[in-house]
Amino acid sequence: MTAEYTHQPVLLAEVLTGLSIKPDGVYVDGTFGRGGHAGAILAVLGPQGRLLAMDRDPEAVQSAEQQFGADPRFEIEQGAFTMLSEVVAQRRLQGRVNGLLLDLGVSSPQLDDASRGFSFSADGPLDMRMDPSSGSSASEWLETASEGDIARVLKTYGEERFSRRIARSIVEVRHASPLRTTRQLAELIAAAVPVREKHKHPATRSFQAIRIYINNELDEITAVLGQGCEMLAPHGRMAVISFHSLEDRIVKRFIRDEYRGAQPPQEFPLAGMDYVPRMRPVGKAIRAGEKEVSSNPRARSAVLRVAERLQ
Repeated sequence: MTAEYTHQPVLLAEVLTGLSIKPDGVYVDGTFGRGGHAGAILAVLGPQGRLLAMDRDPEAVQSAEQQFGADPRFEIEQGAFTMLSEVVAQRRLQGRVNGLLLDLGVSSPQLDDASRGFSFSADGPLDMRMDPSSGSSASEWLETASEGDIARVLKTYGEERFSRRIARSIVEVRHASPLRTTRQLAELIAAAVPVREKHKHPATRSFQAIRIYINNELDEITAVLGQGCEMLAPHGRMAVISFHSLEDRIVKRFIRDEYRGAQPPQEFPLAGMDYVPRMRPVGKAIRAGEKEVSSNPRARSAVLRVAERLQ
């Protein structure tokens, strides 16, 4: 039995509007989490509707089976969302999906469960894997990575200005005592960072960076966006929620390039004019309003982008 943690789906009404759900449509939730969005989609679907969900976290899959396992319209597969194309093809749904939802980042239950090692606010094993049964944990990587590699990850994925200082401290400390817990790492970072950002823990950027690297998150986002476009039916929609600028930049550029095509150099202004777009943006980027942020502070950084398949 999985532990129960509070979970509030972010931008729920906006997601349902963006997906423009048809009661008899086929929908895919590539990041089930704890099912807030999935439950709302099922509430709109009719008897002939279908919702296929995925999550790489085994606890999320267990939660899905407990909540919706008896619903014949619903099924879930465990795996990274880069497996979506394969899972959809196995069900002969390629080109027939009316809507795809991707809620990126870490779910509230993952953050709140200290044993998962995602959060610096509670002490737990330094793990950070979405799927604890595969790959190396954050602790294992930090024990063997070079100072240069650690600094590069912190700078690239966390935009951490003191990445070299933190990396140097990690390498110095690990010789005497390996980093095994989130508290150890958070305290080390706090001691290494000379300047504090207002209203932000000094370990925020580093924890984000290590989590993204351990789970290969940005490469997976790039891969799944292309897969999503292929699986959508004409006029099917893709809704993507990002939680930091690196994710949102990838989503924004993908939608732009699918709509406008690769832009030619300025010296060749007529190149690519025969490009036929596959997708178009639906509206502008959407952020949570004050009311939602006040009840769910984690919605503050959420950005929703919606695109529609044209052909």
